Amino acid sequence: MPRSIQEILDHADELAQRFEDYEPAPGDERPVEEYLLERAALARARGERQIVDAVIAARAKGISWKRIGELLGTSPQAAQQRYGTVVEAG
Repeated sequence: MPRSIQEILDHADELAQRFEDYEPAPGDERPVEEYLLERAALARARGERQIVDAVIAARAKGISWKRIGELLGTSPQAAQQRYGTVVEAG
């Protein structure tokens, strides 16, 4: 549903006013270290998802567990043990 330029500007003014009037509650702030830790955990999860997808694609193209292990910096057995069930399900 298209909105007029005036409606968009009015909404922007409303949001700006809410931002200016905001007073943080005691529980709203947290240490930067908590934020950084949360971001690092999310990045690790995304990275693991990328590895799983890449291993599935590699196995689909016939790349050996030996080579996958080499690329992951581990043994073929460790790579297959960690990702083999995911590959079989995918």
